Amino acid sequence: MTPLILTGSSTVGPFFAPCLLRPDAVRQVLAQPGTPGEVIRIEGRVTDGDGAPVTDAMIEIWQANEQGRYNHPSGRGQAPQDESFSGFGRTGTDKDGSYWFETIKPGPVPFAGEQMQAPHISVTIFSRGLLNHLATRLYFEDEAANVTDPVLQSVPANRRDTLVARREGDQAKPVYRFDIVLQGEGETAFFNL
Repeated sequence: MTPLILTGSSTVGPFFAPCLLRPDAVRQVLAQPGTPGEVIRIEGRVTDGDGAPVTDAMIEIWQANEQGRYNHPSGRGQAPQDESFSGFGRTGTDKDGSYWFETIKPGPVPFAGEQMQAPHISVTIFSRGLLNHLATRLYFEDEAANVTDPVLQSVPANRRDTLVARREGDQAKPVYRFDIVLQGEGETAFFNL
C-alpha cells in the first residue's frame, strides 16, 4: 500500500514556487542585445509589516518599450512595436527578500485623449499569506512627467513616494532601487484592480 503524503499548508498552495518559479519560468533579463533603449537594472527587497524579508515572493513586471508601446496586439499609440522586447519579467525573492531585473527604461504611454502617462513599470506581487496578488507601479525619480501622470497624481500625496524608484550611483548601467513593503509603516501603495 502506498503511504499517504499530506500536502504542506500554504494559502497559495504547494505549487507556487515549484511551478511558477521553475528555471524556465524565471525571466529577469528582458533587455536582449540589440534591444533599443537605455538598459537599466531594477533592484529591491520585499519586506513584511515587521521589516522582515519575504523570502518566497514572486514579482512580475509588465512594461512598454522605449517608445511607450506594449508588446500586445491591442497596444495603443503610434509608437513602433519592438517584437524582440516582450516587456514581461518574473522572478522570486532571495533569502534576504531581494529581487532584480535587467530591462530598458520605458517611454511615456498614452492615457485618455492626448494625455500621456509618465514612464512606469507595472509590478505584481504574489506571496504566501496573500489570497490575492498585489498590484502597484514603479515610477522613476528622474522623470519630470511624474508631476502630470494621471495615475500617480491620483495616489494620496503622502503615499506617492512609495511608488518612486531611486537612482543609485553613477554606473554605466543605471540602477533603480524599488523596495516593496507589504504592510505597516512605509507600506507601498497598492491598486485595487
